[in-house]
Amino acid sequence: MSPKIAPTRGNMVKFASSLKLAEKGHDLLEQKRTILLMELMGKIREAKELQHSLEAVFSEAYFSLQMAGLSLGIENVEELSYSVPETDDFTVRLHSVMGVEIPKVDPVNRPPEPCYSFLGTSGVLDGAYLHATEVLSLIARLAEVETSVYRLAVQIRRTFRRVNALEKVVIPSHRRMLAWIANVLEENDREDFTRMKMAREGLENEGGGIL
Repeated sequence: MSPKIAPTRGNMVKFASSLKLAEKGHDLLEQKRTILLMELMGKIREAKELQHSLEAVFSEAYFSLQMAGLSLGIENVEELSYSVPETDDFTVRLHSVMGVEIPKVDPVNRPPEPCYSFLGTSGVLDGAYLHATEVLSLIARLAEVETSVYRLAVQIRRTFRRVNALEKVVIPSHRRMLAWIANVLEENDREDFTRMKMAREGLENEGGGIL
């Protein structure tokens, strides 16, 4: 083993304490990884569901917009679209899952009623507006979930590396060091015992010779 480390009982206690701490850290990191994996699997399922919903709603919105274009004319629909205010006031809150900051996007605050005049329009355009609003909400929700998936995956990868380092390097090296120190101490004890025995026998022999 390393010649820099003296095989003393003090170092044995030190490495035993360090090993216990490493094993506890390993168990805690394993628990963390399990919880993060469960959270990740849930977010992946949620992302798939949102993608399916978004595809369906987007198709409906696109179809409604096409119908509005046929009914009112593309130029009129484009002109009416300018009356719809832009939405860029998303509110993103964060909550922690095992130290990972997970975003939460508040629902898009878009008025349920169209912002344009009802004169010269039709229900087809209203449907396109409502579908577009739903698409916007789903996009924001999907961005939230996909960001969560990415952050969870990054943290899981980091946790795995730490678990692997403890499991494959730190803990085995500490166990080997403890075994080496124990063997050296045991050998030293045997040598001390042998020397003491020989010394005692020598004294007994000397005493017998004097008598």
